[in-house]
Amino acid sequence: MPLDGRGAAVAISPQPLDPFPTLRGERDAPTRLPGRVSRRVVAQLAARKPVSRRFWYLSESKHVMPKSQLTPGRTPSSSAATAQESAAESMIEIQCLEPHDLERFLQRRRANPYFPRELNLAENLLEVLRRANEFVPSSAGSILLDDPAQKRKSRDSNQLTFIAAFGDKAENLLGRAIQADSGIAGHVYTSGCAYSTADASKDRHFYGGFDEETEYTTRTLVAIPIRIEEEVCGVLELINRHEKPDYTAEDLNLLEIFAGYISISIQNVLDGRQAQEIAKRDNLTGLFNDRYLHIALTRAVIRAKEENEDLAVLFLDLDFFKRVNDTHGHLAGSQVLQEVGGILRDRVEDLGAFPARYGGDEFVVVAPQVSLEGAVDLAEEIRSSIVESMFCEAPGEIQQEPLHLKGLTCSVGVATFRRHLGETTSADDAKSTLLRLADSAMYVAKETGRNRTAVAGEPVRRRR
Repeated sequence: MPLDGRGAAVAISPQPLDPFPTLRGERDAPTRLPGRVSRRVVAQLAARKPVSRRFWYLSESKHVMPKSQLTPGRTPSSSAATAQESAAESMIEIQCLEPHDLERFLQRRRANPYFPRELNLAENLLEVLRRANEFVPSSAGSILLDDPAQKRKSRDSNQLTFIAAFGDKAENLLGRAIQADSGIAGHVYTSGCAYSTADASKDRHFYGGFDEETEYTTRTLVAIPIRIEEEVCGVLELINRHEKPDYTAEDLNLLEIFAGYISISIQNVLDGRQAQEIAKRDNLTGLFNDRYLHIALTRAVIRAKEENEDLAVLFLDLDFFKRVNDTHGHLAGSQVLQEVGGILRDRVEDLGAFPARYGGDEFVVVAPQVSLEGAVDLAEEIRSSIVESMFCEAPGEIQQEPLHLKGLTCSVGVATFRRHLGETTSADDAKSTLLRLADSAMYVAKETGRNRTAVAGEPVRRRR
């Protein structure tokens, strides 16, 4: 357990303590700071290394520390020795199963099949800023980030935007941008080094424009770079220290911890978004997969019912696709499927529709606000594009050798909400019925000659 300068134990609130929240990648890591922990303890915990599959629990009656923190070869004072011995004896080591043994306990299904709400970055950032101010009390503070869409290699050419702030003039800052080559925040961003000043008005890096505009007086200021991995992406800054005339080295160390929490918050959101996107997408074509198709189609049905709009479903199957695999190999077949996915994406992106790979050489297009006639037109456009396309024309990422394949055709089935379903149908039933009817119509198109479009319950069509 940490000891103060007199050898006495530093008090920590009696509760379970996770000393490595930033290493766990958990959604709530930035908010899991132990209550009433001394600043020295936070700084020391940040420097500790994780113990694999071992967790330390603070006793309700005694404050504890790992035995490894006892210093051999030294004779501490009587009070310090007593505190250390008591701490070592009170340490509870909690064991956990190995990861491979835990796997069977994760074989579960969520009660809610829909994808969870995306991690809320705003909530995490506000909590981190609030806790940073608790440990380093200040009159104002803010978080500034660069825009990744406009980020340039030269940092001083970028802009920093205030995305979170507190203080009297905070509402005037949110959404405002500053050039990265001006002010102390810009200096920290471009240099990648923490910085503080005891007299902002005399500091050569200080930019007083915001003070003049908002009639605010900045006296002392501290700023810490925020990094995603090794790349600086923003700045955490606090202004006008309470209780002390200036920000200390200890304050800088504490704020570096909180800058790390901001980094983890951003990374968690990015990782969560990437994981959700991967779970929605087909590996080969990049279109939505069948799992997400059912979720998105149910949502589209609910929206169509609420807004009293139409909704079309197209079910597409490539004709004689097996011949491509048998003649040219499965790599060529995969390349063709990937290129068909590209055709579907290009054809529907301006309509607000979305394509999905249902499985094998079968595809589905969901087209909100599209009537039966519009759906047939769309089906015919897709069918004609595939007929006219040359596949594997150039070396691809899967099929390296050009094959110049032409003459591929497809059969399409169409069903729409208004034509084929009633308003009283439940969303799940409507989803399943639309897919079943469009699939049945597709088989009708195949049985009547292929390379054509069929509407559920109507004669087969082929316009060109």
